[in-house]
Amino acid sequence: MNFIQKKPALLLVDIQKGFENEEHWGGNRNNKDAELKCSLLLEKWRNLGLPVFHIMHGSQDPDSPLHPSKPGFELQDLIKPNPKEPVIVKDVNSAFIGTNLEQKLREKEISTLVIAGLTTNHCISTTTRMAGNLDFETFLISDATATFDRIGLNGEKFNAELIHQTALASLNGEFATVLNTDDLLSKLDSN
Repeated sequence: MNFIQKKPALLLVDIQKGFENEEHWGGNRNNKDAELKCSLLLEKWRNLGLPVFHIMHGSQDPDSPLHPSKPGFELQDLIKPNPKEPVIVKDVNSAFIGTNLEQKLREKEISTLVIAGLTTNHCISTTTRMAGNLDFETFLISDATATFDRIGLNGEKFNAELIHQTALASLNGEFATVLNTDDLLSKLDSN
């Protein structure tokens, strides 16, 4: 069975305007064109008529840029959903907890997922781990995800690219197959 025949669903996770405020999240974001890569994936999925799910983080913290009452809750313009594409709002890191995502995927007999969005070490990692544990064949797109610098337990600063790469390394081969956008598009084009 080729990749398109698997009817892979594209999960676009937390590509919200609130992440445009880099300093709030730790600064020094890597993969500055991750949203552009996500938009390329979205365009390809739409052209092939494959299922797309938009995941949004509705923070419970009223001071968070991702709180539903804030302008940052809104999805970024590059990946606005069309009326046929479900939008699922979560309030924890996993897109599967407290949502009907798994039910919707099972109803459509979807067993293959492609995950992209923000941020690599938080909602992307948690959603990818759960997808793998729920026995979905999962692909994570390395250059269509991004993160920010983090401060360690002893006050040391960890570079966003290091955080990104170690998160990907922890997921690859155990919970997902990590590919870049070009590799994934080649898989779709070779069918």
